[in-house]
Parts: sequence; structure tokens; C-alpha cells
Amino acid sequence: MEIIIGIIAIIVGIAVGFAGAKAFASSRQKNMATQAASIKKDAEEEASRMIKDAQTQVDTMKKQAQLEAKDEALRYRQQIEEENKDRMKEVRSAESRLTQREQSLDNRTDALDKREHQLSSLQGQLDKRAGELTESEAEMSRRLEKVAGMTPQQAKEELLETIHDEVIHDSAAIIRDAEARTKAEADKKAREILSLAIQRVAADHSSENTVSTIHIPNDDLKGRIIGREGRNIRSFEQLTGTNLIIDDTPECVTISCFDPVRREIGKITMENLIADGRIHPARIEEMYEKSVKLVGERVQKAGEQAAFDTGIHDLHPELIHTLGRLMYRTSYGQNVLNHSLEVAYLAGVMASELGLDPVPAKRAGLLHDLGKAVDHEVDGSHAVLGADLAKRFGEKPEIIHAIEAHHEDVEPNSVLDVLIQAADAVSAARPGARKETLDAYIKRLEKLEEIANSHEGVERTFAIQAGREVRVMVSPEVVDEAASVVLAHDIASQIEKEMQYPGQVKVVVIRESRAVDYAK
Repeated sequence: MEIIIGIIAIIVGIAVGFAGAKAFASSRQKNMATQAASIKKDAEEEASRMIKDAQTQVDTMKKQAQLEAKDEALRYRQQIEEENKDRMKEVRSAESRLTQREQSLDNRTDALDKREHQLSSLQGQLDKRAGELTESEAEMSRRLEKVAGMTPQQAKEELLETIHDEVIHDSAAIIRDAEARTKAEADKKAREILSLAIQRVAADHSSENTVSTIHIPNDDLKGRIIGREGRNIRSFEQLTGTNLIIDDTPECVTISCFDPVRREIGKITMENLIADGRIHPARIEEMYEKSVKLVGERVQKAGEQAAFDTGIHDLHPELIHTLGRLMYRTSYGQNVLNHSLEVAYLAGVMASELGLDPVPAKRAGLLHDLGKAVDHEVDGSHAVLGADLAKRFGEKPEIIHAIEAHHEDVEPNSVLDVLIQAADAVSAARPGARKETLDAYIKRLEKLEEIANSHEGVERTFAIQAGREVRVMVSPEVVDEAASVVLAHDIASQIEKEMQYPGQVKVVVIRESRAVDYAK
């Protein structure tokens, strides 16, 4: 019971305490609300007062800005008025100067009008004087014609003839002096270079033809070579592409072919057949295949040796093989491979003497006649064919052009082109290097005499020294001393333009006057 009373008392105490706390909180809220209202009222009054003060300051600043703007506008206005005054002064000054210039121009115009009037008067006087001079010249011409007995055209022709004679004498003197200076300056150096180049080169040349002769032990072997009903000879000619000539010449047979490589293959085949003694179509074919292989090896070896001898080690294999084929090719009896080697050496020496790189010169010289290895297979100049081959297998443009230009199929445009031309001419023109047919030799001599005889004043012409010198006899009444110098120069120039010849041709003009009388 006491416990129950205690619990009830505690509950009652808690309730009383909670009620008191609630009443205290309510009273405190009322006090805070009253204070907040008071603070709000004070803040509103302070804000109203600050707004009024700000408005007052704005009005004051506005009035001050207006006053300053008026002062600034007034100051600008005064400045502009002063500037306008200065400009007006300048304008008045410019107007004054323009007025003075206009007056000066008017005065000058008047002076020019007076001068033009004077010039017109003088022009009239000049025209009158010109007419008088024309009449005077006509009168003088009539008097001169009467005194000289010549028309103006005749006098003009006589004057031109006199001038022509003077020009011939002057040109002869100029040519003589130019030749003397050129020979004095160039001949010595050219001879030194060429003699040094030739001295350093010593190449042997073998003379070959388009036929090969093979010795046989006895004439009885000719029948075996021909075979029953000619089957052996037919088989041989079909395989080798050559012509086998068996005639009455004792102990020999002849193989003929325009292709030197095929002719060499046929020659080796026939020599092997004769040495073996067994001659029939099957054996001929077997020996032919061995000969083809052997000649191919010789060609390759010859090309490699030529490249090695000249110090050129980067040639295309096809170019080396084509170069080796020149071993069996001849031109006017001169072996083309030996000639190519000689041209390479000569070009290299001359390039060194001129201070140039000898390697391109040797390369172009070695390859310059490359087209002769295929010119019997393809139509065209051997120079152009050789240039096409070199281009196809990667040679440089300057080497290709030197090959193509060495016979002037194209115009030479570099020192290398001229070097190859010179080396080719030196190799071909030296005594014993080449030989030509009798018909070609006679035609060349006849052409030399024909060119010399075509000039006015020439009486007789003689080609001597195997066509290396032309002696021209002229009429002394038609060709004088000065004209003979010009005539020699003209004949030499015409020979250069119209003919192809080895080395050089010396032109000698001979003018001889004879006085003959008889004692009776």
C-alpha cells in the first residue's frame, strides 16, 4: 500500500512539474515576440532614415555633375572656336596662294601661245629651206651625173663594189689573225692532251671479215661434210644460221655470216666436227650445243674482263654480256671491243688532263659502241640503239646522252659528249686502226674535189694524202691574196658540214701568177 502511494505520489509530482514547465515556456515565447516586434520597428525607422539620406546625396551629386558638364561643354566650345579661327586663316592663305598660282599659269599660257606662234613661223621657214635644199640636191646630182658620166645606180654599184673589196680584205685579215691566235693558244694544249692520251694507250687491233676459213686435213673430208644428198651441210646451216661454202679451194672450207657471234659458233662447231671425225646430223647438233655454251662463256668473260680493265664494277649483267659480244664484231677491220677499250682509256686520260672526273668518261667510252652488238638484229643507228640499251639497264642520263651523241644523232650538250666524240675520232683515225673499201675511199676523194671545184675562181683540185689534204689551184685574176684566205675557210667549213671522214682534212689554196715572154 505504501509502495502504491509512493508511485502515485511520483506520478503526481511528474505531472505537476510538466505543467509548470509548459507555463514557463509559454511566458518566455511571449516576451521574445514582444522584443522582436520592437527590433523590427527600430530597423524600419533606421532604413527609412538611410533612404532619405541617400536620396539627398544623389540629388546633390546630380546637381554637381550637371554643373561640371556645363563647364566642360563651355571649354570645348571655346577650343573649337579657336581651332576654327586657325583653320579659316589657313584657308584664306591657301586661297591667296591659289590665286597667285592661277595668275602665274595665265602668264605662262600667254608666253606659250607666243612661243607656239614663233615656232609655227619658224616651221614655215624650215619647210621653205627644205624645199630649196631638195632643189639644190637635185641640181647637184644633175651636175655630178653630167661631170662623172654615171647614173646614181651606177655610182651606188661602184661604191658597193669598193666596200665589198674592202670588207673581203678586212675579213681575210680578221680570219688570219683569229686563226693565228687560236692556233697559238689552243693547238699546243690540244696536242699535249691528245699526244699524252695516245702515248698512254697501246691497244692491238685484229682485222676480221664476214667470213671464216677452216683448214681441213684433206679434200676427201669435204664429201663427209656435205653428207649423203647434202643432209649434213643442210643440218649444219639450219642449226648455226650460217652459210657453209665448199668450193675448189684445196684443204679448206669457208663459213659466211653477217652475225659474228653466229659465225664464231659455226666455226667452232665445224672445227670440233673435223677433229672428231664423226659427221652426221645428231653429232652436228651435239657439237653445236657445246659451241654455243663455249662462245657464251667467252663472251661473258670478255665483257667482265673489259669492265675490270677499265675499273668499272657496277655494270648490269646484261650490259656486260652485250659488251662481250663486241669481241666478235669489227668495224672497217677494227675490233669493236678493243676500240671501245681504247676510247675508254683515251677519254679517261683527256678528262684527267682537263681536271674532270675520269670515271664517267671511261664508262661512256666503254659503252659508246654498245649498239653495234645488236645493230644487225634491230633497225636503227648503233648510237641510238646503244643509248636505248644503256637506258633500259639503269645507266645515268649523262652517260646515255654521251652514247647517243658520239656520232651527233643528237646535239652534244656537255663536255663529256665532246670528250667521247674526240676519243672515238682519235681511236678510229690513227694510222692502221681502220680500213675502208676501195669504193668508199674513191667516193670520198671525189666528194672532196667536187666541193672545192664548186667555188668560183677554182681551176683545178687535187685530193692527196689519202684524202687528208686538198690542194686547190685558183685563178689569180679572179681570186686575190685576201680572197684566197676566205676561200680556204669556206671550203673547210663546207667539208665539215657535208662529209664524214676520219681525222682532219687540210685545205691548201694555191694562187700563182706567171709572166711569160719569148726572145726572138
